[in-house]
Parts: sequence; structure tokens; C-alpha cells
Amino acid sequence: MSEPVTLSFARLTTAPKGVLIVLTDETLAFGAQTQKLLKGADAAITRAFDAERYKGKAWSTIDLLAPAGLDAPRLVVISVGKAGELKPADFLKLGGVAAGKIPSSAREATVVLDLPGAKIGPESAAEVALGIRLRTYTFDRYKTKKKDDTERGALAVTLLVSDEAGTKRAVTVADAVGDGVLFARDLVNEPANVLDPPEFARRAEEHLSSVGVEIEVLDDAALARAGMHALLGVGQGSIKESRVVIMRWNGGPAGEPPVAFIGKGVTFDTGGISIKPAAGMEDMKGDMGGAACVTGLLYALAARKAKVNAVGLIGLVENMPDGAAQRPGDIVTSLSGQTIEIINTDAEGRLVLSDVLWYAKEQFKPKFMIDLATLTGAILVALGSEYAGLFSNDDALSERLAKSGQETGERVWRMPLGPEYDKLVDSKFADMKNTGGRHAGSITAAQFLQRFVDKTPWAHLDIAGTAMSSPASDINKSWGSGWGVRLLNQLVKDHYEG
Repeated sequence: MSEPVTLSFARLTTAPKGVLIVLTDETLAFGAQTQKLLKGADAAITRAFDAERYKGKAWSTIDLLAPAGLDAPRLVVISVGKAGELKPADFLKLGGVAAGKIPSSAREATVVLDLPGAKIGPESAAEVALGIRLRTYTFDRYKTKKKDDTERGALAVTLLVSDEAGTKRAVTVADAVGDGVLFARDLVNEPANVLDPPEFARRAEEHLSSVGVEIEVLDDAALARAGMHALLGVGQGSIKESRVVIMRWNGGPAGEPPVAFIGKGVTFDTGGISIKPAAGMEDMKGDMGGAACVTGLLYALAARKAKVNAVGLIGLVENMPDGAAQRPGDIVTSLSGQTIEIINTDAEGRLVLSDVLWYAKEQFKPKFMIDLATLTGAILVALGSEYAGLFSNDDALSERLAKSGQETGERVWRMPLGPEYDKLVDSKFADMKNTGGRHAGSITAAQFLQRFVDKTPWAHLDIAGTAMSSPASDINKSWGSGWGVRLLNQLVKDHYEG
């Protein structure tokens, strides 16, 4: 991971350095301190507004090079629209927009968090800082030289704030979440020849133990003893052993049931014997986006010392078409004792999750379970890359997830479950089959998973459209998005911390 931006914070009265970024609203007014900073450049700004017919529409910007009356080499004005209606996700977006307006050649910049008639408090300022971090992330670990001058060098950004001490405290929490997101992005972006199941487990253990997370790693032998034959069947065609990593953060009262998060971690998915087409197969290095999210989330919760007991479980496998690989028509016995007929070896993620869900339910008796998986292409057909698909057996949990999605901008859309879909995954030869066919593909995948949760409140998030190769946004220019870390952190913060 490359994070070339250094952030610092100072009072609003501090003299700015480098590129100067200021805020306005739909009336084109400036805050009191901003007016003082811009004194002497009023005429240049007015001429620029008139020349561009600048109306102050939300997130629109205007850029002035070496404006007369200012020492700054560049002045950027960003409108936030209706300043009184800004939400937390808007301040995150503001940070991303601001970072995007700093040219790659710049080495210093100052963002003045000052608006007319609206105070930007510490938590909002921390969100702006987080937005800058997320926007400027790049994964360049394997580049040996820069292409040209468009790639950014070291950059120091100072945020001028109304409450310097309060902002620094709030940033400590925001940085923990940001670190979790960026760690998840790193994992998704890594090539599969580097990040195989044992290496993923090693990195999770190394990274999370540094913030006090208890780690247990189950290897092939331990998984076989436990009876996770559905998961092991997926990985049996690979020369790389499978792993299940159990991550525990004990920040709540002793003995209180944890909240549980489960991630699909297929570090590379060829489809197995039911092999995928060659075109685009390189993207299947990202088929562990759910596991990356859970790992990043547990890091974030521990790093900010969340007052909750949380457990994260990730099933790590590589799905390869070796001579030892499982075949269509095979029948495996899952950890639950239920048998599964393999119809298509490319419907492998649900096999991994079935064993890990059952293990989480039986071992930890959690308050709820949420699994995340890049599970089906069908969810892309249904929702594109704007929402993750939400399937759940619990209305209250679904409503809380939807609320957290709106707050963070990582939105979910609830999809149906129902007994009518069960017949599509019933098998003539086993208790169920691992695919219900083309129709309602995301629903039947979730219906399959529901058979491994019993009465435990549960939600399944199909993140195939949001975790990898998602459209660039104001806060993400990376192939791997780290989607879900902020969503689930917000859910825990709002509803489950003591």
C-alpha cells in the first residue's frame, strides 16, 4: 500500500501553505475566517465566478491559478450546496473531492474547514480527513518506476479547524476505521500468487494481533477433524492448504455473547472443474473481498477499542481444477451434518460459508451473524455496483444495516427470501444441491446459506458488485474498495456497543 499523504491539523487562524482549498455554499458566501484569508483576492474570485457562471451547485468546484492578491499558487473553491443539510457521508465525500483537486505536482496544501452559518465540528472534520486518506490511496507495491509526472509524490495536507484538540481526538477513531479499510483494500488488490490462504492467514494474524485481537488459525488437519468437509472440498484441487482464521476482540463485558462476522475468502477462483471463461479470470484474485472486509473490520474495532465483543471468521481456500479437485456430482457432508450435491464447482463460496456459519453459530452463540461474500454475478445484474444485496431472516437487523448504509454511503438493498425458493436447491440425491440454476441466482444462494444458521439472527451481504472492480468514486480510485468496513463499524457503533 502507498499512502503518500501526511495530514496535520491547526487552528483556523493559522497561515495556509501551498494549494489553498476553501468552502462555499449555494449562496457563494464564505465563512468569516475564510473571508479574512481571501481578502485582497475578492476581485479575482468575483471575476472567476462570473466567467465560469459559477452557481455553487453541491460539489462543484472552481480553480484559480496564482490568483492576484494571494500568496497561494492555486486557489480551489468547493461548494457544499446547502451547508445546513450536510450529513457524515457528505464530509467524507468533501475530503475526497478536496484531495482530487490537489495536483500531483503539489507538495503542500491547506483545506480551510470553515462555512458560513454552519460550524464544522471535530467528528465532521475527522470525516474530511478520512476522505482525503481514502481518495489518495494507491496500490503500487509492484511498480518499480513511475510512469510519468501524473503519479503523486509526498504531499502534506493541513486542515484548518475550529477545534484543534477535539479534531485530533476524533481523528484517532477515524484513523482506526481508515486503517481497516486500507488493509482490506491491500488484501483485495494483492495478486493470488502472493496472497494464498496460508499467507492471508499469516497477514491477518500479524496485523490484528498488534492491536490486541486474539487469533486462532485452523489448518487442513484441524478442519478435517472439525468436519468442515464442504469447505475442504473446495480447496482440495489446490496445492495450497485451506485455512479458517478466527479473530476475537473482547471489548465488551465478560461473558456477553459476541456479534459475529463471517467472510468468504476464495483467494483465487478458477471455477474448478466447472472452469470459468478465460476473459476476466484475473479478477478472481478479488474473490476474497468478504474475508478482507471482516479482517479490516476486526482491526478497526480493536484499534478504536470498541466496547463490544466481536468475532470474525474467514474461510480461506483456493479453487483450482487439479486432478484431485471435486467434481460435479460429488456429494459432501458439511459440518452441520447436512449433505450437499455438487452441481457446479464454480458455486464454491456458499460451500465455504456453510461450514463457517455453522461453526460460528455453534461455537460462539452470537447475538447475530453477518456474512459477506462476492457470491454471485446475478447480484450485479440486479443491483449493479451501487448497492450490495441484503438477505436476512431478521427485520430489525436488516433495518439497522440499511440505516448504517445510508449514514456511510455503503448502501444495501434488501432482497427476498422464501420457502418457495427452497425447492430450487433441493437435491434428488442429497439434502441439497449447491446451485439452483440461473433464475433467482442470488436468492437461491442466500436460501442455501440460510440452512446453516437455524434461528440465529442473520444477514447475508452479496458484495460481488461493490468489493472489487467497482466504479471509481470521490473516495476510492482503487480496484479493491474495502467495502463494508465502514458500514459494519457504523452498525456496531450505533446499535451494539455498551
